[in-house]
Amino acid sequence: MAAELHPRSGKLVGLSNSNRTAHRNQPVQEFNHGLVLSREPLRDRDVFTVRIDKKVNSWSGSIEIGVTALDPAALDFPSSATGLKGGSWIVSGCSVLKDGRSVLEEYGRDLDQLGEGDHVGIQRDGRGELHLWVNGQDCGSAASGLPPRLWAVVDLYGKCTQVTVISCEPPPEGGGEEEREEVDVDEGAVGGLEAEEDRVELCNAAGRGAMSRNRDDGTVGGALNAGAVAASASVMVNGSGKEVPELSRSHSRPDKFPNNLEPETVLTEHQLFDVFNNAIVSLYRAEDEGGGDVGGGGDGSRGGTDSSRGGSTNTSTGMSNDGLGVGDGDAPSGRSSNSSPPGGGGGVPGIGLGGMMTNDALLFHEKCGTLIKLSNNNKTAERRRPLDEFNNGVVMTNRPLRHNEMFEIRIDKLVDKWSGSIEIGVTTHNPNNLDYPATMTNLRSGTIMMSGCGILTNGKGTRREYCEFSLDELQEGDHIGLMRKASGALHFYINGIDQGVAAAQTPAVVYGVVDLYGMAVKVTIVHNHNHSDRLRRNNAIMRALSPDVGRPRTALSLTPDAQDRLLFHPNCGQKAAIISEGRTALRPHATDDFNHGVVLSSRPLRSNEVFQVRIDKMVDKWAGSIEIGVTTHNPAYLQLPSTMTNLRSGTWMMTGNGVMHNGTTILDEYGHNLDRLKAGDTVGVVRKDDGSLHFFVNGVPQGPAAWNVPPSVYAVVDLYGQAAQATIMDDMADLPPLPDDISEGQTALSPSSPCSITGGSAANDLRFHHLHGANAVITNGGRTALRQNCRSEFNDAIVISNRCLRDGELFEIVIQKMVDRWSGSIEAGVTAIRPEDLEFPNTMTDIDYDTWMLSGTAIMQDGNTMRNNYGCDLDSLTTGSRIGMMRSATGDLHYYINGVDQGVACTGLPPGKEVYAVIDLYGQCVQVSITSSSGPLDNSLCTSNITEKSFPIQSPVAGVAHRLHSKHGKNVVLLGDGCQAVRVGGYAHGIVFSAKELKTDELFEVKINEVDEQWSGSLRIGLTTLQPPDLPSCPLSGLSPSLTQLRTKVTWLLVGSEVRRNGVLQRQNYGCSLDRLTVGNRVGVKRCGDDTMHILIDGEDMGPAATAVAKNVYAVLDLYGKVTAASIVSSTVLEDTESVKAPSLSSDSCSEVEEDNTPCENEPALPTIMTFMENHGKNIQLSNQNLTASRVCSYNQGLLVTAQPLPRQQLFQFQIDRLNPSWTSSLSLGVIGHSPDRLNFPSTACCLKRSAWLLQRDSVFHNSLKICENYGPNLDTCPEGTVLGLLVDNSSCLHLYVNGMDQGVAAQDIPSPCYLFIDLYGQCEQVTIVMNDVPAVGADSVETRCQGDMEKADMVDGIKESVCWTPPPEVNPNKTCEYQALCSRFKDLLTLPDGYFNEDAKYNLCYCESCHKLRGDEAYYKRGEPPRDYALPFGWCRFALRIKPHCEVSNAFKKWHIAYHGTSVAALRRALDHSQLLSAESSSIFSVAPVKTEGQGGYGEPEENSAPDREIPRVQLSPTMRYSGLEVFAPKVRFRDPRSHRCHQAQVGFQVCVRPGSYKVGPQSLGASEPLDQRFSNSEIEWITKEKGGTLLYGLLVRVE
Repeated sequence: MAAELHPRSGKLVGLSNSNRTAHRNQPVQEFNHGLVLSREPLRDRDVFTVRIDKKVNSWSGSIEIGVTALDPAALDFPSSATGLKGGSWIVSGCSVLKDGRSVLEEYGRDLDQLGEGDHVGIQRDGRGELHLWVNGQDCGSAASGLPPRLWAVVDLYGKCTQVTVISCEPPPEGGGEEEREEVDVDEGAVGGLEAEEDRVELCNAAGRGAMSRNRDDGTVGGALNAGAVAASASVMVNGSGKEVPELSRSHSRPDKFPNNLEPETVLTEHQLFDVFNNAIVSLYRAEDEGGGDVGGGGDGSRGGTDSSRGGSTNTSTGMSNDGLGVGDGDAPSGRSSNSSPPGGGGGVPGIGLGGMMTNDALLFHEKCGTLIKLSNNNKTAERRRPLDEFNNGVVMTNRPLRHNEMFEIRIDKLVDKWSGSIEIGVTTHNPNNLDYPATMTNLRSGTIMMSGCGILTNGKGTRREYCEFSLDELQEGDHIGLMRKASGALHFYINGIDQGVAAAQTPAVVYGVVDLYGMAVKVTIVHNHNHSDRLRRNNAIMRALSPDVGRPRTALSLTPDAQDRLLFHPNCGQKAAIISEGRTALRPHATDDFNHGVVLSSRPLRSNEVFQVRIDKMVDKWAGSIEIGVTTHNPAYLQLPSTMTNLRSGTWMMTGNGVMHNGTTILDEYGHNLDRLKAGDTVGVVRKDDGSLHFFVNGVPQGPAAWNVPPSVYAVVDLYGQAAQATIMDDMADLPPLPDDISEGQTALSPSSPCSITGGSAANDLRFHHLHGANAVITNGGRTALRQNCRSEFNDAIVISNRCLRDGELFEIVIQKMVDRWSGSIEAGVTAIRPEDLEFPNTMTDIDYDTWMLSGTAIMQDGNTMRNNYGCDLDSLTTGSRIGMMRSATGDLHYYINGVDQGVACTGLPPGKEVYAVIDLYGQCVQVSITSSSGPLDNSLCTSNITEKSFPIQSPVAGVAHRLHSKHGKNVVLLGDGCQAVRVGGYAHGIVFSAKELKTDELFEVKINEVDEQWSGSLRIGLTTLQPPDLPSCPLSGLSPSLTQLRTKVTWLLVGSEVRRNGVLQRQNYGCSLDRLTVGNRVGVKRCGDDTMHILIDGEDMGPAATAVAKNVYAVLDLYGKVTAASIVSSTVLEDTESVKAPSLSSDSCSEVEEDNTPCENEPALPTIMTFMENHGKNIQLSNQNLTASRVCSYNQGLLVTAQPLPRQQLFQFQIDRLNPSWTSSLSLGVIGHSPDRLNFPSTACCLKRSAWLLQRDSVFHNSLKICENYGPNLDTCPEGTVLGLLVDNSSCLHLYVNGMDQGVAAQDIPSPCYLFIDLYGQCEQVTIVMNDVPAVGADSVETRCQGDMEKADMVDGIKESVCWTPPPEVNPNKTCEYQALCSRFKDLLTLPDGYFNEDAKYNLCYCESCHKLRGDEAYYKRGEPPRDYALPFGWCRFALRIKPHCEVSNAFKKWHIAYHGTSVAALRRALDHSQLLSAESSSIFSVAPVKTEGQGGYGEPEENSAPDREIPRVQLSPTMRYSGLEVFAPKVRFRDPRSHRCHQAQVGFQVCVRPGSYKVGPQSLGASEPLDQRFSNSEIEWITKEKGGTLLYGLLVRVE
């Protein structure tokens, strides 16, 4: 037969070399359509062999090979070989498939692991059996009963991109499966035991059974002696005499025995150990396939062996009859079944398997739970209807377990609908007689089960925490096993790792049992489970041969001193290599692969021994970098994972700037980020003798990362991502010694931190101690403490400082999170008890010695109240409040609230005695963090770091609301208690900040006090997102010399007459130039409600200077050039009414703004085209060139990630295409800071816990921890057609865009690169990437600037309706809010004439939660002259009414106040007919309450000619709909929605303009005791008017429940 390929092939295949070579086109873009077949049908015994020429690393999977009965001349080629039907057998990976369905698992070599140059062949022998050949070795029978006419099939799939046919001929004589030479063994050395076909075949099976499955292999009956070694070493392998292969770095173990042990064939002890290891592993694998018994005699009939093949009978390897075990057995010729009796004989204790009664393999019993379906010859069990039922999934083994027999299963399928998962154990009940329960834990006799991480005996918990693994947390592909030892002890195994004794005495006869409960749906029995255990037994045998062979060693030539050096172990990751005598590890193909680079130390670390490596080489292709840590696993026996963080036992790793234990993050923000290191940097790890683990970066200790780390751990380095090569550093001279307690010294800082080179007092080293209460959790590198399960637990959350406080040192924390569930709140104080000696009580006030606490307003010592009514009440503090405590040198204890000293709390604290700060996260208080103000107390810093949520600052200057922050440029001195700034030298370094964030429309204004004409330039002013409290406290504070160079965060500023953003020119000729100002001139800045920055000069507003300004900004001032001193003159928020400009109703365009707009100097860069990545959640389907993603089933598993990283300043947008109201909740989105290539997609995005920022509902999460609430609109309420977007600006801040509108900064310090992810959860089923060219931030178009420059009133208060905001047309699909549409349908049911309403629908505003957050509405605004507060009608929908021309809108109306009036549906029509308040005769429609005319001095005194007793109508109004919308004023009416046919209740009311002076402010008339609105007192919440013409109906309000 010609060794050629058929000219017809898959659509991406190209043929060359006379049809002998095939390659797949577009190998990086496509992974399939690479099918080729042989030109002619195969002849019997011909091996069709191909060589793998090329592979790529872009895909998973590789070459597939097999045979098919389909004629290629008429074949419709499928995309892959597994799609062939009609009589096709394909070997894929290590599985055999027939017509696309698996018929054999764990067969032969794993084809996915073969490399370039390897040979793969396929053969049909004369008996119709299929054989796979790998590199000339027969892997045994893969299938039988094949038809005679078959074509060879090769699939260039996944990694495999090119193959060449090298031969198609029978195997050489003596080299095949059917004809092998006998293995002659010296009977005097081994013994006279005989058995048919008892041979040892050695092949490097890469962890899989590569032995023939239809051939009998002998077993080792006991320990080998030296004679056996010599005899084994002289074995001829496959009848050939090849030389011993040279050991390469990529193959740490030789594949074959050497042909001889002559002097020229040199084998080190290590190589000899590996040779025997492979030999015995192969032997045991053969035992698995044949069911042989170690220690027993040979069974010639196992596996259905045809003894007549080859025409000879071979001698078995036995043991001499000297007590090590003797056995014999004879087998009949020809084929026999598995029922042949085993040979008798003894066994060596600890080596052989005892109690073997039969040779049948472990399978699942046919009798099983009612929902169980068995397949794969009863090796696989699956629970039917997994989304509807969670139990009735019990299966048991078909026979009792033997002593020391492993029963192991693999989890094949899980679902995420249920809680709980698989349970496994043993039972004495015979499955034939058992009435299967719904769950196995219901049995009350003879049953031991592992459930979660505990052990249940007869349904009752006997061990709560048996091991650190929980079965509920295992994933698909994980293995679970159990074994009953001969001693009666029951052991469980997780992924091959023994978890220890679960039960000491187990009955002798027990069956294995598996309960497919909850999430667990499908499992398969694994038969090659004993690999790691067999390696340990092999090692014992090898040690019997040579005591030093099994020991991990380095080169034999090392001197005694050199043998003790730390080196890398030769067993390393698949893509790693060890060079330089074990000192250097590298990934040779670092640009092709990013993982499989794990290396371990050659020996365990000693206590306090530092293991440090230097990064020698890096590549720029990947994300992520080096990871370092320790593990308890011995590298000699460890099956190395692709990345070390995949190991789930005994492993601690520092990855990025976090620390992971057993694959779970335990510290989110720890130390320097390893992903930012460069070549030449060093990283290190040490385990101290107290069990704590510490890491080093460039010799700088990063602090404790973990505790209770066991001894004898190996160092681990993962050459991941960018890290390509690392070398062990032996010279530790430059490494500072590790202090006895790292917390006592200077805090470990990033090597790039400017503070790291200063004195020890430059940084604050106060942290929370790692010892704490049971419900407390310490995160953020020891800076943050929180109480877990805060809604079910209210105490047991005491935290304590990591060291004692010094005299005069302030320990300050800020409250970050509270809950409303409990009474009581945070308690704070000091204790003289060392953390190591403290037995943490439920609450700290339970301690009866050496403890002083503040609880509420009570000062308590040793649990007893010393005084009440202290100056502050801790129970009244809210989120954002700061609490500090300090012991003075005289022994007085002081408390500070928001930086203000509350006075002496108690005296008599023992001077000189160590005291520790104590915080009790009690009741409502859930989370706190240590502030940067902690440390030695300076009086000038007592009021620093005041935030918007802190208590107000009491200014020392009358009428002044602001102060300057204590963090400033190095040439600045603050005077007047922070109200005046003076530059004392030079012309620069004069930057100062406001002490707190500016509120909306809050003016920050200064007056120039001094100028020095010798300098050019002048004052500069603006706004910045830089947080002054976050600036370092070093002498060279890290600030730029001038404000134009301040670019670490986004800064908007005015320089002369130029507006700049981060130093980049945005606008010229803006207003009066600051260079012309002199002494006495005033300059102010404010951020208006429409997100614009305004500059005021001498009180005159120069107009909007910048748009899209973030919400959380500080005022910033630069005393630059000639201006050397300035002082604050600004007053409180909105006190200056002249600055509150009422909008004009006649303005309906943005032409003025367009004229002022100046395009940016720099054109924006071309945006990166973004698509979704092929790797995604299992329920996701991509289409439209990966621009559209759909969730095809269920409600979760819908996570998807962009294939490209998100560039800075580029807005990524997508549209919600389809929602399914059958589910609750909806999509979430965010970014991750590491490559998605290694992402193990969880069921939902909230499970992402490493370098992940998530926007869900209206909250922001970082690594699953909530960091912000009430941000933006609730994403669950976004309707179909909503366009959402994310942008990371140049300051590494994350922004959310909704329909093109920036919602402000959601998170900061986003790493680069980052990838955007979307979770199609719940209702959201489909999204599509929006490809519109949306300008980046800083390059706004004229249209977007026009919108951004509108005043806030244009968008929210309903006065200036003609320029009401609508989303930009390019991203707004003009979808109506569902709530607004529902309210509109109700309005239509009222049949009110259209003439009453404004024709332009854009004036109608919805105030539902989603819509008002989309617009960025504030809750309260001021209106009129004089200004008066009113609340927006949140929860209502407003329909604008037509305004009559006689209302004199242009002159008087803008000065009126805004109020609301609730009314009934029946009264609407008559009120609209009159378009104002009615006369006394018709005022009843307003639910008017008639009152008598008040006498002299009363409100509304009657005119002289009026009737003395005439009743005058009065109308109730209110500045808030929380009052006017009460049911007593606005009765509810029931209606049926004509669209959904659902019943709802509705209320109506009016938005009313009221003339100032026409109404009286009075108390509420309902008798309510609770406050109705937080802004308005109940004594001033009702307005009463009786003046005709004093009100104007402006809008109809509708609310639907």
